[in-house]
Amino acid sequence: MLLDIYPRLHRRYSSLPLFGSLVEGFAGWLLEHGYHRDLVRTHLRATRRLDLRLRTLGCVRLPEITRGGLRTCAPSDSQDDIGLASVVRLWERFLDERHLLPKPEVTATDSLTFQYRAYLERVRGASNSTLNQHGWTASHFLLHIGYDVHPSCLAELSQGDIERYIRLRGQTSTRGSLQHEIGCLRSFLRFLASRGDARPGLDEQIDTPRLYRGEQLPRSLSWDTVRAFLRAIDRKSPIGLRDYAIFVMIATYGLRASEIVTLKLDDIEWRSRILRVHQRKSGAPLLLPLTDVVGQSLVAYLRRARPQSSRREVFLRCRAPAGILKPTAISEAFQHWTKHGRLSISFQGAHCLRHSYAVHLLRQGVGLKTIGDLLGHRNAESTCVYIRLAVEDLREVALNLPSPRPRPRTAEPQ
Repeated sequence: MLLDIYPRLHRRYSSLPLFGSLVEGFAGWLLEHGYHRDLVRTHLRATRRLDLRLRTLGCVRLPEITRGGLRTCAPSDSQDDIGLASVVRLWERFLDERHLLPKPEVTATDSLTFQYRAYLERVRGASNSTLNQHGWTASHFLLHIGYDVHPSCLAELSQGDIERYIRLRGQTSTRGSLQHEIGCLRSFLRFLASRGDARPGLDEQIDTPRLYRGEQLPRSLSWDTVRAFLRAIDRKSPIGLRDYAIFVMIATYGLRASEIVTLKLDDIEWRSRILRVHQRKSGAPLLLPLTDVVGQSLVAYLRRARPQSSRREVFLRCRAPAGILKPTAISEAFQHWTKHGRLSISFQGAHCLRHSYAVHLLRQGVGLKTIGDLLGHRNAESTCVYIRLAVEDLREVALNLPSPRPRPRTAEPQ
């Protein structure tokens, strides 16, 4: 592999004091993960600099390389040296997969967070996304109060300690995000109290930001703007073909980004023209008709743009490293094509297309129950919020004001 990439200079890399014995496997690993040859050459050149930096730090043999030593070689700001920052991350992943890096030490925070996640999964049946949210809040709170250094701090935990953490989080969070995080923190404090690690009642002493039902309208676009957005996607490139298929599905069915990225090839029944969607919140499968527009966009993507892969997910990354998409990638694609089409859309996420789809159905006369079933809502209240956006329909509901009665004429004095 290395000989094919560098026919004349391969010894320059295979003779590196630290990485020389692994460079061949590293180059093949990069190609397997979708990196093209030019980018592999770039990472190999950066590997020479990384090898030199590690030897400067005192590493003489490969077993002496640690995770911390690797990360020390990376620039404090990745933009200062993008090549070196990237190759440090890649070598850490490569060595991890081959079990050549010492396993990170399990801290007290890690242990307690793991126990809390296990409790949420076993007792409360929490989903993976809920486990991640609660686990993130628990670990950051424990780091804030110094649990690794002083494990006894939980027994001495006070309302002031909690309020200081909330004030810190409030500096970078919206009211809605902070309210959600406080809910996670309250749950964690109840868990600590049930184990006897913290005194009970601390969860009841936390105040939350005030949010009022209906204070914000759903983020909806006019249907003309939705069409303009779809036209702005360049379908001549593989990424454009993929993104067009994604956003056509969202605009046609109102799917969530998390439902798009988990869609598998087996969920498309071409002969019966059915699309099977596994709804994230309700957990129930949703059977949808495979429309001509959606089918054509999927066929164009699968034939001309989807990378060759053994993975069954429909939508894959078009750039290295190869793999499946994350929900955040759909929001990034939405922002990219919004700027590309020079559209005046103030929303940053693709979720506004889901809201636009619901309002569009409402204006077409589709019933709320049907809309709620398509969107995967558990109760009708979640669907009724869209009624406030049907302004023209609401005007028809209003009653006409009664005409003023004529005032009785009073007799003039004689």
